[in-house]
Amino acid sequence: MFAVIKTGGKQYRVAAEDEITIMTIPGEPGDDVTFGNVLMVARDGVTEIGAPYLGGISVAGKIVEHARGPKVIAFKKRRRKNSRRKRGHRQDLTIVRITDILVGGSAAAEK
Repeated sequence: MFAVIKTGGKQYRVAAEDEITIMTIPGEPGDDVTFGNVLMVARDGVTEIGAPYLGGISVAGKIVEHARGPKVIAFKKRRRKNSRRKRGHRQDLTIVRITDILVGGSAAAEK
């Protein structure tokens, strides 16, 4: 069973026990998160596609850690004396472990 969710303007294909790296979301490591924007679910040979989202289906996960992406350098140089600019950027990211795909409005199982 897998699902396609949308978060942070991107789409992710997830299954139980997957770890995904997404744009930063609020919360501390160990907190539970729920993704309600589910675009598609495939289970038991049946595929359900939302228009645009599926109702009654959500994906539960747990925040593993907050991290930062690789450094990206933006360097601009123009044909003038000392006309240059160098900027660096590191994106804030969150690593989430998917615990369960909840179908039919059921709640996440407590472990």
